[in-house]
Amino acid sequence: MGSVKRHTPVKLIIGCIFKEAAAYQRAKSILERRFGPIDFESAILDFTHTDYYEREFGSRLKRSFFSFKKLIAADALAVIKNATNRIERKLSRNNLRRVNLDPGYLALSKFILATTKDYTHRIYLGKGIYAEVTLFYQDKGFKTWEWTYPDYRSNAYIEIFNRIRAIYAGQIKNI
Repeated sequence: MGSVKRHTPVKLIIGCIFKEAAAYQRAKSILERRFGPIDFESAILDFTHTDYYEREFGSRLKRSFFSFKKLIAADALAVIKNATNRIERKLSRNNLRRVNLDPGYLALSKFILATTKDYTHRIYLGKGIYAEVTLFYQDKGFKTWEWTYPDYRSNAYIEIFNRIRAIYAGQIKNI
């Protein structure tokens, strides 16, 4: 029988899809107050991989990722996803979201994304939230699965996650 060990803390990452720069800046400010200082903010990228959000947000959407200096417990992801859902509602106008916040966490071997949607490859965490292993790390870089969302398959996103992983690796070196 294996023995239970303490899980190494993980790196919180939150993706933000938006149209209006003001909504993005407001979301960033709220996230920093809630989760602490941001230690990495990606460039703002065009979000062109799907038109799923256009009905709610309009066209010409953007995406950016934040990672946070303070590491988290992996089992906090469901609570964090529910918190980001509340932030989305708080920033909504006329019952339409102005930001979409996608929290997940990065460990050395994988990137886990939280979602409210069940599917065959997702595991229920509790509190109405599921998790999927969206990317896995192998041969000095993140790789995708057959179910990985098209945008998360892009070279730009992979590079972002590789950079955040390097930050995280330095953080856990002495844990």
